[in-house]
Amino acid sequence: MRKLVVLGASLLALGLGWDASAQSTIKIGVLMPLTGNAASAGNSSKIAVELGAEIVNNAHPELAPLPLAATAGLPGLGGAKIELVIADHQGNPSVGQSQTLRLITQEQVIAITGSYHSSVTLTTSATAERYGIPFVNGESVAANLTERGFKTFFRVTPLASDFAKNYMDFMADLGKAGHPVKTLALVFENTEYGTSVADTVRTYAKERGLNLVSDIAYSANTTDVSSQVLQLKDKKPDAVIFISYTSDAILYVKTMKALDYLPPVMIADNAGFSDHSFITSSASLAQGLMNRSAWSIGKPGSVTYKVNEMFKAKTGRDLDDPSGRAMQGFLVLAEALNRAGSTKPDAILKALSETNLGPDQVMMGYKGVKFDAKGQNTLAATYLIQMSGNKYVAVWPEKSAEKPIEWPYKGWK
Repeated sequence: MRKLVVLGASLLALGLGWDASAQSTIKIGVLMPLTGNAASAGNSSKIAVELGAEIVNNAHPELAPLPLAATAGLPGLGGAKIELVIADHQGNPSVGQSQTLRLITQEQVIAITGSYHSSVTLTTSATAERYGIPFVNGESVAANLTERGFKTFFRVTPLASDFAKNYMDFMADLGKAGHPVKTLALVFENTEYGTSVADTVRTYAKERGLNLVSDIAYSANTTDVSSQVLQLKDKKPDAVIFISYTSDAILYVKTMKALDYLPPVMIADNAGFSDHSFITSSASLAQGLMNRSAWSIGKPGSVTYKVNEMFKAKTGRDLDDPSGRAMQGFLVLAEALNRAGSTKPDAILKALSETNLGPDQVMMGYKGVKFDAKGQNTLAATYLIQMSGNKYVAVWPEKSAEKPIEWPYKGWK
């Protein structure tokens, strides 16, 4: 269990050290990009977290064995309900930092979840650490987030190294099936998220003997990627891995069509490529696109199917992986808060460090949730999905596949 060094004077000054077990409502801060180039994904994640709060606050026995679904409120805190205080960080780390400070000092939230962008999570979680406030992250994958020695930061999602290994294993399986991948290109947005995933992919690619023929960093706010696509077209890699947010993901596939470029294998690192706005606007341009995911709707009658139906009733669309991971992060925080039986930071942090959920107690395709000394979920897992028609379907590994892999990448053709 990780020990917390609490800034006692600061907590007392802010009034954050009380035990709120008798309160009727308990405030949790939610940080998401509700405006900016990832606004679509941020708003979808916001709705997913709100659905998570609805499941916790009201009795949903049909969703058992999800923790807290069968009861109304938090039994460990006298049936208290969770009140979400939502803040827009705009995809800007400095805005995220100031919003976190506001949530803690003015709104007096007892814990925080978010922030989608790894670059924003870097600053928001640092502020929470400074004030001794528990921070549970469900979406950000940059490897360095759990390498800072923080005591208040817990990450539920898989991280960059998990994805990089999966990509290498997938490409090795393609080779065994008669579709060898010997050359690779990396295209990544240049903040914490993109650079972290790219770093781990480079490391694993070198270990596997892959030749990295293009290594392209770009700004997610760019409006022209013609030069990047032309570079890929010139180098002709066997596979390209894109690490992008929503607006840039859409821009890339449109530019690829305009310049008539189709790589044999195109892999997306979730994020923008999983956003519903990418799927609705660009699925027809990205047929056969591979993507990572830990979310599956599941069979009719399953817990995940029912959760998806609830989300669809609110939005008119299916739950996607990033939103699902945000919701899972919130549910893990709520479960720990209930076990803590207190809103004191040290009690919540102790409960988080002792979290031990099995695969049937989580809505994502993880093996469960159990944190190591750094706050990383050691039971997080992922698999690969492929764009087919207007949706993604699971194709790898074979044991999780809904249908065989389609090869090569078809794009718009």
